[in-house]
Amino acid sequence: MHPSPRPPRRTAARRGAVVAGALALLVGGAVAPAAAAPPPAPGGVPCQEGSPARPTCLAGVLEDGTPFEFVVPADWDGTVVVALDFVGPGPTDELTQRLLGEGVARGGTTRAVTGWDIASAIDDQAEALARFEEAYGPARHAVASGTSMGGFVSAGVAQEHPDAFDGAVPMCGGLGGSVAQWDQKLDTVFVLEELVAPGLPVLEVDDVPTAQQAWISALTAAQQTPEGRARIALAAAIGQLPAWGVQPDGTQPPPPSRHDDAGLQEGAFLALAGGPLPYIGQAMSSRRALTAVAGGNPSTNVGVDYARQLQTADPQARQLVRDLYRQAGLDLDADLGALAAAPRIAADPAARDRFAQGIVFDGQLEVPVLTLSPTGDQISTVAQQQYYESLVRRAGSASLLRQTYTETVGHCTFSAAEQQAAIDTLVQRVDTGHWPATSAPAMNRRAAALGAEPAPRFVSTTPPRFNRPLG
Repeated sequence: MHPSPRPPRRTAARRGAVVAGALALLVGGAVAPAAAAPPPAPGGVPCQEGSPARPTCLAGVLEDGTPFEFVVPADWDGTVVVALDFVGPGPTDELTQRLLGEGVARGGTTRAVTGWDIASAIDDQAEALARFEEAYGPARHAVASGTSMGGFVSAGVAQEHPDAFDGAVPMCGGLGGSVAQWDQKLDTVFVLEELVAPGLPVLEVDDVPTAQQAWISALTAAQQTPEGRARIALAAAIGQLPAWGVQPDGTQPPPPSRHDDAGLQEGAFLALAGGPLPYIGQAMSSRRALTAVAGGNPSTNVGVDYARQLQTADPQARQLVRDLYRQAGLDLDADLGALAAAPRIAADPAARDRFAQGIVFDGQLEVPVLTLSPTGDQISTVAQQQYYESLVRRAGSASLLRQTYTETVGHCTFSAAEQQAAIDTLVQRVDTGHWPATSAPAMNRRAAALGAEPAPRFVSTTPPRFNRPLG
C-alpha cells in the first residue's frame, strides 16, 4: 500500500481552529469578543535594491554556529526552498532570481561548519526553516533542494524531517548514502592503485593537493599507453563512472558514440582525471575530510569479488574493457586474478557506525521527492540514483518518487531553468497531491516555457544497477 499524499503543512491546525470556533457558536449561542490579532511576523530587511521582486533578506546563525540566509520576494506566495550551500552565492544566483520572480522564497545554510557531518547538516535545514518561519510566519510549502552535498542533504531531509518539509528536490546528490557510495569509491581507487599506480594513497591522504596531483599525473601517464587505457577503463567500469567527461580546460564535449571505443575510453579517463572536479581529486579531498569526521576509516572492500563487479557492470562498459584488453594484448583474467589476490581493506567498525549516522537511506518516504541528475556526472553517478529508487520501491513508497535526468557532462551541470522546472514540478505535486508529467519531453516543455538557455536537455535513461549496496 502506497503512502497517501500528505496535506499541506499545518492545515490540520488551521482546520482545528475553524472547528473550535464553530463549536463555540453552537454551544454558546453567541459570538465571543474577537481576540486581538497576533502581531505580524517581523520579516527581514529590504535588500537587492533595484530587483523587480523587491525582496527582503534574513540572515543569522544557527545553534551550531552555521550561518543561514533567506531572500523573500515582496509578493511571497508562501513557498520556500531551503538548500545547503546557499549562504554566499545563493542570494544573487540565477536560480534564486528566477524563483523570486515566481513569488518563491529561497534560502538555506552553508557546509562550512558541518562539512561531512551530514546528520548535523540535515538537522540544520530544519532549524533554518524554523528561523525563517519565526520571521515570516508559517510557509504554505517548504521544499528541501540543493546540489551535490546539498542534494544528498535534501534527500536526507525528506527522510528525517517530513514533519517540517513538504517535499524535496535532490539534485546531483550522492544518493548511495554515506557508507555505500564511499565503499564504491574505495573500489575504484583500490583497482587503480593495484593495476595503474602502485603506492599512491587510497585512504591515507596526508596532503590533499599533493595526492591529487600525483594521481592525476599517474593517470595521465597511463592514458598514453594501450595497457594503461585498458586498466583505466576497468577501474571506471567497476566504479560505474560515465564514459564521458570534461576536458582539463573545462570544455564539455558531446557524448561519444556507443561504438567509439577510443572516445568512450577517453571519456572514462576524463571522468577520473579531467575537468575542474575530477573523480580522483574528490576521492582524495573528501576521503580525508570524512575520515576525520568518522574518526577512522569507514569503508571496506572485504569480500568484494572484482570479477563479479565487472560482470555486473553496464554491458557497454564491460564490452569496452574486453575490447581494450584485447587491443593492448593484456590478459584480463590475469589482472582480475591480481585483484582477487590483493589484500583487502577493512573498515574501522566504530568509524563505519559513526559515518552511517550521517544518513543511510531506507526508502521510506512520507513526502514527495523528485531527483535531478546529469547522465555524465562523475561524482554522483546515475547508478547511485538507481540505488535510491530501488530502496524507495522496496519500501513501498514508489508513488512518492520521480527521477529526472539531463544529458549533460560533469558534476551538477544543469541550467537554472532546468533546476527551476524540477522545483516547479515538485511544488505542483505538493499543491495538487498528484504528479504532473515528468517524462523528458514534459520536463523539456516546462523548462522551455521558463526561458531555458541553453535549450533544455532532459532525457530518458535507464541507469545501471548500483553494484555496492549495503549488505
